[in-house]
Amino acid sequence: MLHAQRLANVRDDMRQQQLDAFIVPHDDEHLGEYIPPYAERLAWLTGFTGSAGAALVLAGKAAVFVDGRYTVQVRHQCDSALFDYRHLIEQPMLDYVLSELDEGARVGFDPRLHSRGWFDAAKKKLAAGGLELVPVEHNPIDRHWHDQPEPDIQPALLLSQDYSGQHSEAKRNRIAEQLVANHIDAQLLTQAEPINWLLNIRGRDIPCLPVVLGFALLHSDGSVQLFAEPAKFEDLDLAGHSGFNVTLAPMHELENALHKLGQQGARVQLDPTTANAWSSLVLEQAGAELVFADDPCMLPKACKNPVEVQGTRAAHLRDGVAVCRFLAWLDRRLTQPHPEQEDEGTLADRLHALRAEHPEFVEPSFSTISALGPNAAMCHYHHGNGTPRKLGQDAIYLVDSGGQYLDGTTDITRTVAVGEPDGDIAKLFTLVLRGHIDLACARFPAGTGGLQLDALARMPLWQQGYNFDHGTGHGVGHFLSVHEGPQRISPKGSTVPLTTGMIVSNEPGYYRENAFGIRCENLEVVQPASTDGDIPVFEFENLTWVPFDRRLIDTTWLEARHIDWLNDYHAGVWEKISPQLAGEDLTWLEQATRPL
Repeated sequence: MLHAQRLANVRDDMRQQQLDAFIVPHDDEHLGEYIPPYAERLAWLTGFTGSAGAALVLAGKAAVFVDGRYTVQVRHQCDSALFDYRHLIEQPMLDYVLSELDEGARVGFDPRLHSRGWFDAAKKKLAAGGLELVPVEHNPIDRHWHDQPEPDIQPALLLSQDYSGQHSEAKRNRIAEQLVANHIDAQLLTQAEPINWLLNIRGRDIPCLPVVLGFALLHSDGSVQLFAEPAKFEDLDLAGHSGFNVTLAPMHELENALHKLGQQGARVQLDPTTANAWSSLVLEQAGAELVFADDPCMLPKACKNPVEVQGTRAAHLRDGVAVCRFLAWLDRRLTQPHPEQEDEGTLADRLHALRAEHPEFVEPSFSTISALGPNAAMCHYHHGNGTPRKLGQDAIYLVDSGGQYLDGTTDITRTVAVGEPDGDIAKLFTLVLRGHIDLACARFPAGTGGLQLDALARMPLWQQGYNFDHGTGHGVGHFLSVHEGPQRISPKGSTVPLTTGMIVSNEPGYYRENAFGIRCENLEVVQPASTDGDIPVFEFENLTWVPFDRRLIDTTWLEARHIDWLNDYHAGVWEKISPQLAGEDLTWLEQATRPL
């Protein structure tokens, strides 16, 4: 009844605004992956809590659009009597709109919650079908979400150069030189991560993403206007930290600054994939000349400097100790009375507590996916969305988790035996692990993108008639977002070349609906490889040090080189982690890293 009433309220608002449809994305004004509680409009309307998706509300029906990660979850969370389910890629929303509405219909959207690139493409596509795309000034959901949370005000953190490795002024001047070369007067920055990277600041505005939310204008002289809540910087010397040509103003003053640039006829560069349509339309209508180009912070942010790489190595060693202690405890707990007293929630809490013992630990890098048996078939399952499943009734357990440390961001998935896995599970686990190893061993020439490497992780599964419906690897930030671009390893992939300092995940998997899920994930950093050849070649340096569960490995599906890699890897785990363990934990690690 709750979501039915909310739908009715939104439809009533649509009628008042003469809208035949309204689009609800999972986004805030900054268009980042993670959003604060006040921006969870999609969840408020539909009940769907995934990190990607959208809803479309029509006068007589509604639909939720999700990608392959969430096809199971959406059916659990959204009432089929209220919403149709659609695959975001296979059944695009705009195609659905065109098939459902007659010529002359008005399709509403909030321009602050959609990118300029989306706006241009959607407007053109809908116009070709006789539909009008209408920006709304007042979001219908905000008018009816009476207990909508207020934006949180958490203090900012000025990140020491001991962690960042480079002063903000050096970063700003480097990018300003590019602006001058391209005759750009100012760069509009709208996403939190590049702004926080550029100014060497961090914050606590969004759970699991250590950023201060805001907007920024980087001018061609290297100066920056930051638009963020000033109370977050109370008692902090931002100018002394980031540079005296960095100024701070409240977020609402952005519109005036954009108008001023327009009145000057300035050439303003923005990334149409990340800048919201509202900000670009304000600039355009005020008289600015827009230049569309990739955010110039993204690539240098992705290529970690030596200080950031070394910090990330240290964070992963700390993290490896915590995860090994957790897995050792889990094995012991299974032999003790009443393991069913534990469930997915208590397991996640135990792992979090072990990470939190480290003083450098700040928070998780995402909501832990603690999934037993059939729940692991949902790639982005979260136990808090229902009744956590109890330990003791399933063969395998998948835990995908990570930490935000002052010196780096971690992300690791391990699938472990918690019962009696059958031969089918062992075969599939081994094929997934084999793909992980094949990608980890890759060497590739300069200019190679993740799209070209993706098949390496899938080939063992493909050859036996299996696959997985998500990317193989995403970029990872430095004490920033656990999902970072532009680098990634995916069949829908990125042609951005992988190069020195980029951190990516390596996480093939397999999922059988209502049965089980398997994923094997380490993080890797791209490094130059030493060869006798005549072209520059790169390879992956492993960052993650936690054993893979030997009990799930069927060596008949491995070649000798895979076994050699595993034995070398486990020897490395023992060498790096054992000095920091004792007692039963150390005994567990000794068993877990024995050679195959």
